[in-house]
Amino acid sequence: MTGLGGDFTRRLLVDAGIGAGRRVLDIGCGTGDVLLLACELVGGRGAVVGIDRDAASLVAARDRARNSGFANLIFLQGEIEALPADLGTFDAIVGRRVLMYQPDAVRAVRHLAQQVRAGGLVVFQEHDSTMTPASLVPMPLHERAQQWIWQTVEREGGDIQMGFRLQKAFTEAGLSLEDVRAEAIVQTPTTPYALAAIVRAILPRIVRERVATAEEIDIDTLDERLDEERMRTNATYVGDMMFGAWARKPT
Repeated sequence: MTGLGGDFTRRLLVDAGIGAGRRVLDIGCGTGDVLLLACELVGGRGAVVGIDRDAASLVAARDRARNSGFANLIFLQGEIEALPADLGTFDAIVGRRVLMYQPDAVRAVRHLAQQVRAGGLVVFQEHDSTMTPASLVPMPLHERAQQWIWQTVEREGGDIQMGFRLQKAFTEAGLSLEDVRAEAIVQTPTTPYALAAIVRAILPRIVRERVATAEEIDIDTLDERLDEERMRTNATYVGDMMFGAWARKPT
C-alpha cells in the first residue's frame, strides 16, 4: 500500500469484517490504494466498485488494476451526492480521506448509507493534523513539510480534524457505531516515512494554494534533507494521526 497508513487501512478493513465474497463500494477511490486492498480481501467471489470524480485518477486506478490481475472490478466517475441509480446495494462502503472534503460529512454518510444493505458496514479512515507534529527536540524541516501538506488541504476546504469527527458523523447519520481507533505515524532515524513523496505528489496543489513555492520546497533534495535531520537529531518524530471507524446500518 502507498500513501498514508497502508497497514492501518488493512487492519481497519479486516477488523471491520471486509472479507471473502463481499460486495464493496470504494468511494473516492483515487488511484486505487484502498480499492486494490478491498479486491484482495473479497477475493474472486466478491466484487468491488470504485467511484471517483477525477477522471485522471480513475485512469491510473484502472491501469493499476489491470496490472494486478483482479477481474472483479468496476470503475465509475461520479460524486457522492449523485451516485448512479442502478448501483445496487453493497455489503460495505469504504473510504479514505474522503469525508474531510465533504461540506457536510453527516449528510454524505447518510446519503451513502442508502447504498448499504441492512446490517451492512460503513468504514472510513480520516486524519487529524491538529494533534501533531510531536518530538522531544526541534525538527523544523519535518514540521514545515507537514505544514505544507495540511495547510494545502485546509485552504482547499478540507476538514483537518475529520478524524475526531468520525464518531459524530456516523451516529448522527443514524448508523450504529462499532469501533473507533487512532494510530500515530512514527519516524526514527532507522524507520523513515514517505513524507517527501507525499509532498512531491501534491506539489502542484501546494504551489497553487500559495502555501509554499517550488523553490522553497526544493523537492529534489527534500528526502535527503529529511533523512539528514532525523540522523542528526537521533530523535523520534510523530508526524501524523490516523483515525479509523466502522459502523453498521440498522436492520
